[in-house]
Amino acid sequence: MAVPIACEKRGTDATGISYNRNGHMEIHKKPLPAHSFHHNIPCGVNTVMGHTRMTTQGSEKINRNNHPFRGHCKEMNFSLAHNGVLYNEMKLRREFRLPNTAIETDSYVAVQMIERTGAFDLQAIQQMAEQMEGSFCFTLLDGQDNLYLVKGNNPLVIYHFEKLGFYIYASTEAILQQGLRDAGFIHLPHTEVKISQGDILILQPDGQLVRESFATTKL
Repeated sequence: MAVPIACEKRGTDATGISYNRNGHMEIHKKPLPAHSFHHNIPCGVNTVMGHTRMTTQGSEKINRNNHPFRGHCKEMNFSLAHNGVLYNEMKLRREFRLPNTAIETDSYVAVQMIERTGAFDLQAIQQMAEQMEGSFCFTLLDGQDNLYLVKGNNPLVIYHFEKLGFYIYASTEAILQQGLRDAGFIHLPHTEVKISQGDILILQPDGQLVRESFATTKL
């Protein structure tokens, strides 16, 4: 939990994580800062997506407003977390006739934009990102342990520990290094994975990295 605790610098209102276990996607979140969020990740979990929240819209006391959010397309479950603020949520709801929900957070419109396509795939993620106005980085986890990192105009840093066989990410390099320092990993050999505005990085469960992109004309 060292890196999530370091991420408190980005928000202390709520903390959440998502992962797959035994064929099911689990999302655990609470309106607590990361240092008070106690959850033991089970053995056998390969990919974990996390979020710490600073509330901008939708009370964190109502837990459904917190990240990550659950989505579903056909037979694929996914979860989504968002760093940033979206300005055109209501416009998208009107234009694409998205249903109203009890979730008050602007970020949830990204889930609905993917669900409306009927399929969780790269094209759906690209179309969603290309419609967003505001500031964002999105992280998405699907039911097959593929992690999608969608880089808009908010910060995102990724390290690859090749010899140990894992990737780790955070909003900023300072946060990532502090978390690794607290975990005792900072001195182990690693490389930074470059990611730029308009990039979509897909981290596959076998450790392969696929690089795609989306149009940034609305950013």
